[in-house]
Amino acid sequence: MKVTNKYYDASKAHHTPQGFCNPEPTLHKPGDLKRWQDERKKLGLPKPPQAGYEQFIQQWWQAADLSGTQDSVWWLGHASVLLRLGGRHVLIDPVLSPRASPLSFYGPKRKTPPPLSVQQLPAVDVVLISHNHYDHLDRQTIRVLTRRFRSATFIVPLGLKRWFSHYPVKRVVELDWWESLTLGDMTFHATPARHWSMRTPWDRNRSLWCGWVVHHPALRFYFSGDSGYSEQLAEIGTHLGPFDIAALPIGAYAPRWFMQEQHMDPQQSVMLYQQLNQPRVIPIHWGVFELADESLDEPPLQLKHALSSAGLEQHRFHPLKIGERIELGPTS
Repeated sequence: MKVTNKYYDASKAHHTPQGFCNPEPTLHKPGDLKRWQDERKKLGLPKPPQAGYEQFIQQWWQAADLSGTQDSVWWLGHASVLLRLGGRHVLIDPVLSPRASPLSFYGPKRKTPPPLSVQQLPAVDVVLISHNHYDHLDRQTIRVLTRRFRSATFIVPLGLKRWFSHYPVKRVVELDWWESLTLGDMTFHATPARHWSMRTPWDRNRSLWCGWVVHHPALRFYFSGDSGYSEQLAEIGTHLGPFDIAALPIGAYAPRWFMQEQHMDPQQSVMLYQQLNQPRVIPIHWGVFELADESLDEPPLQLKHALSSAGLEQHRFHPLKIGERIELGPTS
C-alpha cells in the first residue's frame, strides 16, 4: 500500500510524501529504544524523589485558584496551561486524567494530582493542542471538555483534525508551522518544534507537532510544546517576539543520548531563554509523569545549576507550583 500525505508541500523541509519530519538530521539508530528500555529496567529508573512522593506533592502542588477577573496564566501541571485574557480562556494541551496512556490500567501514571478538574474549568473559548502524544492529547479530558464547551475552537497542527471527528467539536482548525489564526483580539501562531507524533503503530508522523505563540493586547506568550533544542526555536522570538512569558520544558531529558532529539534539558532551556531575550518563564513538562530516567524532583535542581552555570544571578526563570498562577500586569 502506498502512503501519501495530503498536506505534502515539497517546498517545506518538514513535509515528506509519507508524513512529517524534523528538518534536523536524526541521530537515533535502530535498537535505541530497546537499549534505553533495557538500561532503565536494569538500573531501576526513575528513582522516587529524595524526600518521597508525598513530600514532593506538598512542596510542588496546590489547588488552582480561578477567582477574580484579572488576566492570568496558570500552570496546571506537565504541559497543561490555562490563559485568561480579556475574560476569555485559552487551554493548552489539557491532560487531567490519571494516566497518559490509551489504557486506564497501564502506562505512565500521575504522581501528582491535577490542580483542578474539567468540571471546575471556566468557560473555555479556545483549546490549543501541540501534538498527539498521550501526555499532551488526552482522550478522557477531551471527551469531557468537548461535552462541556461545545462552542470552543480547537486549533491543532496539520493532520490532527480528523482525530476530533468522534467528539462534539463545532470547529477544529489545522495550522502548519508559521501559519496563524485570529479570533477577535487574539492571534494564534503555530511554530516549529523538534519532535514527532504517534498514537498507534500505524500513524507515526502522520500528523504534525508544533509550539504556539499567542498574541493579545495584554500578553505575548510562547509555548514551546515538546521539543528538542533547535536553532529554529530562537527564530520564533525573532519573528514573533519579544515575549512577556514563555513556557519552556525542563523535564523528560534523561538519558541525553536517547532524549536529546525530542526533549530539551534544563541547560538547553536556559540557553533558549537567553536567546529569547529572557522573558518570564514557566518551566513545564515536569513534576507529573515519570516519562524519562530522571526523578521528579531533579529538573528544578538541574535548572538552578544551569542558571548558575550561565552566570544568571538575576533572572525570571523560576519553577511554579502545579496549580500556581501568574497575574498579568505592568511587571509580569
